[in-house]
Amino acid sequence: MLFEVWAPRARDRVTLELNGTEQPLEPDPERAGWWTGVAAAGDGDRYGYSLDGGPVLPDPRSRRQPDGPDGLSAVVDHSAYVWFNESPRLRLRAAVLYELHVGTFTPDGTLDAAAERLGELAGLGITHVELMPLCPFPGIRGWGYDGVAPWAVHEPYGGPTALKRFVDTAHGLGMGVILDVVHNHLGPSGNHLPSFGPYFTDTHHTPWGAAVNLDAAGSDEVRGYLRDSALAWLQDYRIDGLRLDAVHALVDDRALTFLEELSEAVDELAREQGRQHFLIAESDLADPRTTTPRVAGGLGLHAQWNDDFHHALHTTLTGESQGYYADFARAPLAALAKTLTHVFFHDGTYSTFRGRHHGRPVDRVRTPAHRFLGYAQTHDQIGNRALGDRLSATLSPGLLACAATLVLTGPSVPMLFMGEEWGAKTPWQYFTDHTDPELAEAVRRGRRREFAEHGWAEEDIPDPQEPATRDRSVLDRTERERAPHNRLLAWHRELIALRRTLPDLTDPDLAAVRVAFDEEARWLAFRRGVLRIAVNLGKAPVEIPLGTNGRDRVIAAWEPVDAPGEDGMLRLPAECAVVLTDG
Repeated sequence: MLFEVWAPRARDRVTLELNGTEQPLEPDPERAGWWTGVAAAGDGDRYGYSLDGGPVLPDPRSRRQPDGPDGLSAVVDHSAYVWFNESPRLRLRAAVLYELHVGTFTPDGTLDAAAERLGELAGLGITHVELMPLCPFPGIRGWGYDGVAPWAVHEPYGGPTALKRFVDTAHGLGMGVILDVVHNHLGPSGNHLPSFGPYFTDTHHTPWGAAVNLDAAGSDEVRGYLRDSALAWLQDYRIDGLRLDAVHALVDDRALTFLEELSEAVDELAREQGRQHFLIAESDLADPRTTTPRVAGGLGLHAQWNDDFHHALHTTLTGESQGYYADFARAPLAALAKTLTHVFFHDGTYSTFRGRHHGRPVDRVRTPAHRFLGYAQTHDQIGNRALGDRLSATLSPGLLACAATLVLTGPSVPMLFMGEEWGAKTPWQYFTDHTDPELAEAVRRGRRREFAEHGWAEEDIPDPQEPATRDRSVLDRTERERAPHNRLLAWHRELIALRRTLPDLTDPDLAAVRVAFDEEARWLAFRRGVLRIAVNLGKAPVEIPLGTNGRDRVIAAWEPVDAPGEDGMLRLPAECAVVLTDG
């Protein structure tokens, strides 16, 4: 077996330690900084590298870390797994995504336990499960965004083979799998990359410290490291797409950016395999160039999260106006209407939160709606709240039904956060399991200090390190059978079925969406082809002047609703949603 490692910081020797024996590696004469050697090894064998007689470190390209980020690496024979199911051919345009955290989706918190529940999601009509990050991180519990070893799977989740079983099961049920990957930083614990080479640069800085080196000396290899790890998920695990965390933090001054390079490599792999792969960006730039094709001067990613839609919907539903919600809260229904028709609320407008103008307009004629994801809740928007409270903690079932209607019938690709489909009451809180006591205490204090600045008592903020914080965040599936959760679940299932069967709900034409609203009466209605969707977010019944052609028909309603009469008025009960057709 060939062992190779990029270690330009080794002065004169690199040693492979394999199953307790040592073997020197030789410099590669054709690749500067690379060291190589051949040794007999098989699946599960433990190994690591020592630079210039220093400690044995895990392989930067490790496929498995059985003992966590600081332990030895293990050989993985990907050919040993026998696949039973082919990847389904699913278009992003018709997708319904479901964000899932393995560690809290079930009490067991493993990939195998999650796979046993995938039938529920298939029955709901979900097309793609989006897994939050799986790379190894300290301890057992965590969100996954402080992971290291971007080729490996967190061992407490089940390791590499468990992920293959999960993907295989999803494919057998006709669903795709998307994996959240983090390229903008690595965790503070277990990150040994700086010992090997210039993986990070002081030229730029991010909220997590020194930036990943995408444009300084040595960045060719760093970009190759990240690109190859991304392709490995698509090849070795048959993952269907990747969600790229916080791409705005990928500081990159080169003419050909890393994101363009990655999107080109993914598109080429898709052509070679005859499969459909896609990249979904998280970005706070409100910049349509993120998903503009490369031939048109864009980065060529296939879709991006749209937080502007979330913020407009959240302020409309809750009335919250703190922080970045301030701009949206001035006229929340107007903001919501803008994000339904123009995608970004900030498209060159002034942002009081940022103290400057922000964003760029979307070309609604040339840009298909499925370039953007719409959602009412995500891990960020729940977990980064002080108590990790979901919308269901404060909103009525009727308002939750309205939120679901706006997400699942809107022009963007819809995404749900696990448990949202039945209005789960369990919070989803910020939790960690750092094994370094000083780091654990710093995280605990930092979390409490952050929210104390916003008026929270420190003792009210959950301790991220306390196991009970994770335990509180585990879904309670018994809720699904009880009112009002069972009714919300049925409503989600009905809306998703409509999205699957009515072509107008997946029409990519943003310019065709028409919206009307009344800020004071708190109703909003929009048109998609022959369909009209209306929500009443107020506490009193409303009359909405829809007009009529005599063929109006109600095809779904949260409460009993009649089609508009001869006067063209839709009479909608309080906190109610309806889908009509006039075709």
